[in-house]
Amino acid sequence: MSKRLLKRFLGRVIERGTLSMTFADGEVVTMGQAESGFPDVALRLTDRKVPRDILLDPRLGAAEAYMDGRLQLTRGGIMELVQLLRSNAPFERGGQLRAPSLVKRLRNRAAFAMESVNNSVGSKRNVAHHYDIGNDLYRLMLDPEHMQYSCAYWDDGTETLGAAQEAKLAHIAAKLALSGGQNVLDIGCGWGGMAIYLARHFDVRVRGITLSEEQLALARDRAQAAGVADRVTFELIDYRDLPLRGDRFDRIVSVGMFEHVGRPQFEAFFRATANLLEDDGVMLVHTIGRIGGPGTTDAFTRKYIFPGGYIPALSETLRASEKSRLIHTDIETLRLHYAKTLRAWYANCEANREAIVAMHDERFYRMWTFYLAGATAAFEWGGMVNYQIQFARDRRALPVTRDYIADAERELLADR
Repeated sequence: MSKRLLKRFLGRVIERGTLSMTFADGEVVTMGQAESGFPDVALRLTDRKVPRDILLDPRLGAAEAYMDGRLQLTRGGIMELVQLLRSNAPFERGGQLRAPSLVKRLRNRAAFAMESVNNSVGSKRNVAHHYDIGNDLYRLMLDPEHMQYSCAYWDDGTETLGAAQEAKLAHIAAKLALSGGQNVLDIGCGWGGMAIYLARHFDVRVRGITLSEEQLALARDRAQAAGVADRVTFELIDYRDLPLRGDRFDRIVSVGMFEHVGRPQFEAFFRATANLLEDDGVMLVHTIGRIGGPGTTDAFTRKYIFPGGYIPALSETLRASEKSRLIHTDIETLRLHYAKTLRAWYANCEANREAIVAMHDERFYRMWTFYLAGATAAFEWGGMVNYQIQFARDRRALPVTRDYIADAERELLADR
């Protein structure tokens, strides 16, 4: 029964490109039509339970079957398989829209709600789940210049991951409208790339905060090596604890961290950052976001990648910020930049497969590449983009036109 249902389900989905499936009993089924720009993929299911597991939860079931070697690719890779499925049902497709089944919505919503409280204790545990798996993995995957684990900025003519990440740093720095002598807070500072970049290019003092002990240690080492340790400090602390100390900053930047806040904590995030900003302060939040309305986090991502995380819709992000009377002074949508970034990370992982397997194991490698492939497809065909949202407490804190952003960006990139 489950085999027949899976064939029917995939047969309705796949029209462009082809999928050949060999079932455990030897039956071979091919779906779709070959078409330029769409992958041709072949796979084999090694036991009779795989169709059932996929039907019960398509993303989690397929992921775990792939991780366990029960779903084996014989033509194409996991990137091509996920691309084939996503590209045949893109976010922009026409036709009538149907709501998901009530059972599916209630089941996922209940599980998501239980995991999204994300208090300070849970936040540290959730961050450690993803970021404390070892700096060596990220060294192999990310750009060596800045170690940026967030969407790069692929301007015309930008060809390398390192150049694209530097362009992202310049793009954000320009939006911060920095002046000499200012104090800057970097919330979710990663391995220190943003803080080091700002200290190198501006006469500012930067404090980076993180909940990852692995990131903290390496960020401090990298700041020392870059010669900016006298103006850059890093601390292991939750952002919610800083206002309790009376700290204030001229500028706040947060890149790739808001996705970890958790929807119930959105208002707390903006209340904390509003209290941390000086009266004429400016904040830039760079986050993955949903094109459509609010949603939930899928079971695979919750279980294996970002427990406690949630990708926000623009509407709920702005609604939460308005409660703290923050003014959203500039909003930019990066539509395809992250897809290109993720493909570069995926290629780095493929090139370093043996090292990653030796570091962890084959199952981890399959899990990690499934995550990267799924994320890539979400940005190429699904409902994900990146938002850069600039906030201020005072409407007069910034120039009244956007010209200053382009001017500062050109000056920064001219120094490359």
